[in-house]
Amino acid sequence: MSAGRLCLILGGLLALVAAASLLVGDVPILSLLKRDPALAHMLIVELRLPRLVLAASAGAALGLCGAALQGLLRNPLASPDILGTSAGAALGAVVSAYFLGLSGTLAMAGGGIAGALIALLLLLALAGRGASSATLILAGVAISALGGAMMNLALALAPSPFAFYDIMFWLLGSFADRNLGHVSVGLPAMLAGSLIVLSAARGLDALALGEDVAATLGHDVRAMRWRIVGGSAVAVGGAVAVAGIIGFVGLIVPHLVRPLVRNRPGPALLPSALGGAALLVAADIVTRFPLNGKTLPVGVVTAMLGAPFFLWLILSRRGMPS
Repeated sequence: MSAGRLCLILGGLLALVAAASLLVGDVPILSLLKRDPALAHMLIVELRLPRLVLAASAGAALGLCGAALQGLLRNPLASPDILGTSAGAALGAVVSAYFLGLSGTLAMAGGGIAGALIALLLLLALAGRGASSATLILAGVAISALGGAMMNLALALAPSPFAFYDIMFWLLGSFADRNLGHVSVGLPAMLAGSLIVLSAARGLDALALGEDVAATLGHDVRAMRWRIVGGSAVAVGGAVAVAGIIGFVGLIVPHLVRPLVRNRPGPALLPSALGGAALLVAADIVTRFPLNGKTLPVGVVTAMLGAPFFLWLILSRRGMPS
C-alpha cells in the first residue's frame, strides 16, 4: 500500500473518532443543541475542542517520534517512553513547576522540553555509535529508572499534599479539564518538533542501509540525528507538559504502520502520526466512561493496550540477532 493511500485511510479514521470525541461525554451534545444551543457551543469550544486538539496533537507527536526514533536507532523496540524521553520530560516539567517556582503551563512545557532533550542526549552518550538493540534498550531502561527515581524524590519532597496529588494525577496522563491556554502552549511545541522530525524523513530510508551508505548517498547523518533528537525532545516535551506521561503510543503505532509501507522508515512517519492521533483520541473517549464510578486516566488506558503488545513483541523477537 502506498503511504498516500494509507494516510487517507488513517485521516478518515481520525475524522471519525474526532467527531465522536466532540459528541461523547457526560452531557449529550445533540440533545443539548436542541435545548440550549449557546451552552452547547460553549461546551464544545471551551472544553471538548481543546481536549480533542491536545489528544490528537499529542498522539501524532508520540506516534511520529516513535517511528523516527525506531528508524534512527534501527531498533523496533525504540519509543519515547521506553527510551526514557517521556520520563525525562516529566521530570523536567515537575522540577520547573514545583521546585524552581516557575509556575504555569509555559514553564512546564519549557521544563519538559529540556528534560526530554537531556534524556535523549544521555541515551546517545550511553549507547554510543553502532550500539546493539540490547544496549539501547538497557540504556533507555536505566534512564527511565533514573527519571522515575527522581520523580519519586520530587513526590516525597512535594511542598504540600495538594501538590503531591496534582503531580500524581498529572503523571498518569490526562486530557481532562484542559483549555485553550494549554492548547496555546502545547500545540506550538508539538507542531514545531514534529516538523523538525519530518524534515529528516528522506534520509531515514538510506540510514536503514547503514550510516556509511547514507553518507555516500549525500545525507548528513549527524545533522539528521540532531534533527530527530531535537525535534523529538521538543514534541514529546510539549506533549508531556500538557498531558503527563502517556506510554506505548510511540511503540504500537509504528509497528502497525510499518508493514503497510513495506517496512520503509521514511514513508512510515506521517501515517504513524495520523495513527497515533486516532489511537489517543479513541483512548481519551474511553476515559469518559466511568469504571466503578471513577474515570481512568488516558495513560492507564494506553498502558493496558501497550504492555501486552510490548510483551508479545519481546517474545516474538527471542532468538533473533540484536
